[in-house]
Amino acid sequence: MYAGIDIGSLTAKLVVVNQKGKIIAQELMGVLPNPLDSAQELIRRISERNRIKWQEIKYVVSTGYGREKIQEQGWAKENISEISCHGFGAFHLNPKVRTIIDIGGQDSKVIKINKNGELENFVMNDKCAAGTGHFLEVMARVLEVELGELGTISKKSRRPVEISSRCTIYAETEVIHSLQQGTSKVDIAAGINKAMAERVLTLVRRVGAEKEIMITGGVAKNQAVKKELEQALGIKIIYPKIDPQLIGAYGAALFARKRGEKK
Repeated sequence: MYAGIDIGSLTAKLVVVNQKGKIIAQELMGVLPNPLDSAQELIRRISERNRIKWQEIKYVVSTGYGREKIQEQGWAKENISEISCHGFGAFHLNPKVRTIIDIGGQDSKVIKINKNGELENFVMNDKCAAGTGHFLEVMARVLEVELGELGTISKKSRRPVEISSRCTIYAETEVIHSLQQGTSKVDIAAGINKAMAERVLTLVRRVGAEKEIMITGGVAKNQAVKKELEQALGIKIIYPKIDPQLIGAYGAALFARKRGEKK
């Protein structure tokens, strides 16, 4: 068995694969204040729910924001960037994929890989929260709807509100103003999803995306954002066969299998 641990800004993930690279166990949870506590809880859950002894896992790769601390603690043999792990994971799910749009809680990335699943190029958003899951969280809070509802309710919209501000704070002000004017939450939600897609498209154009394209990360679950991206790019974006939030951990587990077999 081989494992990949991905401690992100908002969620922590753990994937265990067998000798053939097939997922045999997985865990996803909200992060704890300390990355090591998150990793320890993931290991505990995997052990209890799947009866997997951590000592039986031959090789572990860590990724995400907390990857170095996890390796230092001795729970991983090495750490690899989440960019490479997302690319490798997406490629193994679909070898035709050449571009990955990864939209997480605190950042968004567009990654290009070659025919072997190796990193070729990538671009990330700047420090602003616009174009990330946090942007959608802020807007959902203002609308007083659940985050998962943003994509669902916007399907009924016929006149999406235009949100011009690139800054999350100013965009929040625009949403509040629209509510005060009596604009329906449906049309505002549609405008929010469209604005989100436009911010990501800026990254796509910078890196020069190539077909086929897969979307990963928590925001991939928002079908309205995915649809806006598809319409703008004129293609059908591939939705992963596994939870899109697990792609990084899955890629890390596959790297662990590759490294473990060599050693």
